[in-house]
Amino acid sequence: MSLANGRQYLAIPGPSVVPDAVLQAMHRPSPNIYEGALPDMVAGMIPDLAAVARTKGQVAIYICNGHGTWEAALANTVAPGETVLVPATGRFGHGWADMAEGLGIETQILDFGRAAPIDPDAVRAALAADTGQKIKAVLAVHVDTSSSVRSDIAALRAVLDDLGHPALLMADCIASLACDRFEMDAWGVDVVITGSQKGLMVPPGLGFVFFSNKAAEARRAMPRVSRYWDWGPRADPEMFYQYFNGTAPTHHLYGLRVALDMIHEEGIEAVWARHEALAGAIWAACDVWSDGGPLTLNIADPAFRSHAVTSLRLGAPLGAALRRWTEEQTGVTLGIGLGMSEPDDPKGTGFFRFGHMGHVNAPMILGLLGVVEAGLDALDIPHGKGGVSAAARQLASVVRDASPKTVKVA
Repeated sequence: MSLANGRQYLAIPGPSVVPDAVLQAMHRPSPNIYEGALPDMVAGMIPDLAAVARTKGQVAIYICNGHGTWEAALANTVAPGETVLVPATGRFGHGWADMAEGLGIETQILDFGRAAPIDPDAVRAALAADTGQKIKAVLAVHVDTSSSVRSDIAALRAVLDDLGHPALLMADCIASLACDRFEMDAWGVDVVITGSQKGLMVPPGLGFVFFSNKAAEARRAMPRVSRYWDWGPRADPEMFYQYFNGTAPTHHLYGLRVALDMIHEEGIEAVWARHEALAGAIWAACDVWSDGGPLTLNIADPAFRSHAVTSLRLGAPLGAALRRWTEEQTGVTLGIGLGMSEPDDPKGTGFFRFGHMGHVNAPMILGLLGVVEAGLDALDIPHGKGGVSAAARQLASVVRDASPKTVKVA
């Protein structure tokens, strides 16, 4: 017997659950892409996008995924033959470095493994050794979607400022924007990249590059920038057509307008708090399950865990078996162990991930945890009992502390 009939739940770390209101906004005839309602809507959307990134800087919108924004950020600021420093904490730091190498950029990689955040002291040492100041940018992933580690980006700005190093500070916020607290201007970040398919709650296809005045100056000093990736016309277009260097991604933009309305109606501080509370419930359940069983959270210290994605290990073949069970028997799809290979598990089948980003709430997370607990029982995987109850108590305590009320029971 299968319990999977009904609405499926995609609990992977992107693409995230798309709100019905966003889907409904996208379900319409094609609009005029040259003048009228669509250009007016997008012009009004730019400051709302900037507000989510907490910046007064500019933003360029691309029709691409996150990998495209990696290239856009580099193409506008770093020339072939120049050097970038990449502190890597998982698959995506190495991916950004590989993108740079493909553009002819020299890379210095600081590999912190897959279970620890960026160490600012190691970055300090690398920058201090750069006496000729050849490093043009530091490419830091705020939350690595594979390892689920969250790094302190503000600490990297403090290192740069303390050393007086002129390198640009770039942050990959693809997994974290509108999920984990991020303050572009307050933290002194020069370039921020993200995509539409995670915290912004829109289907994949839109990429965003936010940039500071310092980054804009770096662009002006570039000998050349490819026509498509050039953020100048996109951020300051003479006509709407230039926003996208061609035809606009019309229906994604309608969806994004609604998603931004939802974020601003809730308030970005409340969005961050919701993600933190739901992540805490997941961790509470995992702490119980790990007692007496093989399940472990990839990031041991809660201070370095993302509030948007959680990477876990059961060991091969249990991780893959649990994922198959939850999808086939209940319709809940968990994320694969992307980039988490081990010597005895080259495909990383012992790992899996929860995506808890964007359009998520308490019943969705408690349902996810209930399914996982059922799977652990059904597959006879040793685990501590009462994980879901622990998650429920954690959520109750968060709500009680935020809104203390006395309820009298007759």
